Order: sequence, then C-alpha cells, then structure tokens
Amino acid sequence: MMGLSAPFTLIPTYLTNKTHKSNFLSSISQTKPFNFKLESNKPRNDVAFDESAFESERLSLDAKARRSMVETSKRETEDDPKAWKWLIRKRIWDLMEAGNIAQNPRPVHHRIPNFVGASIAAKNLGELEEFRIAGCVKVNPDSPQKQVRFLTLSGGKKLLTPQPRLRTGFFSVLESGMLSPSTINEACTSVGVAKYGRPIGLDEKIKVDLIVIGSVAVDPMTGARLGKGEGFAELEYGMLRYMGAIDDSTPIVTSVHDCQLVDDIPAEKLLIHDVPVDIICTPTQVIFTDATIPKPKGIYWDKLSPEKLGQIQILRELKNRIEQERGQKLPCGPSEKLPPTAQRKRR
Repeated sequence: MMGLSAPFTLIPTYLTNKTHKSNFLSSISQTKPFNFKLESNKPRNDVAFDESAFESERLSLDAKARRSMVETSKRETEDDPKAWKWLIRKRIWDLMEAGNIAQNPRPVHHRIPNFVGASIAAKNLGELEEFRIAGCVKVNPDSPQKQVRFLTLSGGKKLLTPQPRLRTGFFSVLESGMLSPSTINEACTSVGVAKYGRPIGLDEKIKVDLIVIGSVAVDPMTGARLGKGEGFAELEYGMLRYMGAIDDSTPIVTSVHDCQLVDDIPAEKLLIHDVPVDIICTPTQVIFTDATIPKPKGIYWDKLSPEKLGQIQILRELKNRIEQERGQKLPCGPSEKLPPTAQRKRR
C-alpha cells in the first residue's frame, strides 16, 4: 500500500476545539432490533482448536497481502499522482515512524497503526456514555484497539470481533462468562478470539450497540476516515447491515493518535461504501464530529471485485443467498489486483 519516493513536510492539523456533538444518535432506520442470546457460556469445544495452525495461516495470509498492497500503492501513486488516499496514508505512516509515535508491530506501514498512548485513547473511549450503555460492542481486531476489546470484556459486555480479513471465518462473539481471569487477556488477541469465541453466521439474531473501528487517518470535522486500504471494515459494516444488527443510528467510534487527525480528506471523493465515524478518541481529547457523510446501507456488489469475492467465503455465501431470494444474479465489480496486509505477530 506504499511506495512514494518524495518526502512530505505537511503535518496533519489538530483541530482540538471542534467538539460539536452531532445528532447521529437519532434513529433513521426501520430495522427492528434483535435480542442477542448466547447458547453457551463456555469456550468453543465442538472441535479442537489448533492454535499453531491458525497462527501459521494468518501470518502466511498477512505476508502475501502485504506484498500485494505494497505493489498496489506503488502502481497507483506512480500512475496517478492524484491517488490521494495513498498519499495521505503514506504521510501518516511516515510521520508516525519518524516521530517514534509508532508502537509494535512495526513498521506501521500497511497496518492500522499501533501508537504511543493507545491505552489512554482506549480509556477515553471507555468513558463515553455510548460505550457505557452498550451491551454489545463490535471492535476491529487490530493492535491499537486491543485495550478496547479488554475493556469491553472486563466491563461485562459482549464483544463481537471479525476474524482477520474474514478469510479464516466470519465474526466471533465473546463475553466475560465464557472466560476466566487467566484467559481474558489472551481472548483479546486475534488467536484468542478464534480460540475462545463462539463463531456466528449470517442468521445470528444480534443487535450491536456500538462499533469501534480502526483508522489510518480521520478528519475531525467531517468524520471522513481512511483505513489501510483493504476495505474489510466496509464489508463487515455492510454484512452487519444485512443482518439487521446495526442501522444508521449505531454510533461509530475510532481511537487514533492526535497526529492521525487530518483536514485534507475530500469528503466529496469518498466512495459510497466508505464508513465515516461519529466520535474520535485520542490520548488527549474526545471529538464528536459533525458527520454528514451518509453511512453505507449494505454491500455494494457492483463495487466488489471477483478477486475480493473469491477470497471471502462468507461473502460468497451471502451473495448466493440474496441471488436465490431475488431469483436473479447480482452485479459484479471490476477486476482488481488485490492490496494486502502486514506480517503480524500475536497481539
């Protein structure tokens, strides 16, 4: 996802005085909420969980994805100087590495970057009223949000976490009753989620009260957000919309370092499936954005490439289901050379 040769001197703008709370909590969806019920309070034991095999597969996929993402970013920035998303990502990644703001896993390029003060940002997030009243919280599996996952479980809430890149599964749900004091910390890692969590499918009746999403860069005025470029956060959001688990009123929060706040994400250039955020938590502040960017309504099949669809079994299952229900084929997006990921160690 990277590959520019020229250094950047532009420093992201910190808009610390913009704390206007938006009216995002007003519901504009007709989706009926579901009651979420666990069928078991024990870790999954229907089949033996092979931790080493799971980790080996995850690292292999990460390495392959990262190589692809580097190639994609180089090609796009060389061919199109207006490839603005990659330019902003590179600027932030470079800044965090150069300023030693980055934390392991490093380098932070092609990742949702871990950062100094991530636990403080998580603490600020944990003090939000939106978090306090939430019964079920969906949290991304990346390193900087590990403490958010811990606060969710230790606070007696249900934690919904996707498997990395949705390639090893779909979502897993955990709650403190499924864990012991000695396993709760491990359960906050990617491997631990798969090991202790209960996997769910598209028919799960679940209501998610709060979404925590990782970001590379975010605009505190508009709520416009850039991820690392793979698009999985958007796919996860779209599938939850299909399941009726969320709607337009579901708050979306991100935790980032202050240097990840920018003012040059052109909201008019965002795509229909890009997910904006309502609240930003940093180590120094909490910002309620004046988000007017529409939230995605589901999966936009005409934007989804055959290559991406081929990677994700749950997406193919969903597509087949909708086509059977409608009695017609769904559109398909243009072919693409997929971007990647980073080699990761257990978080």
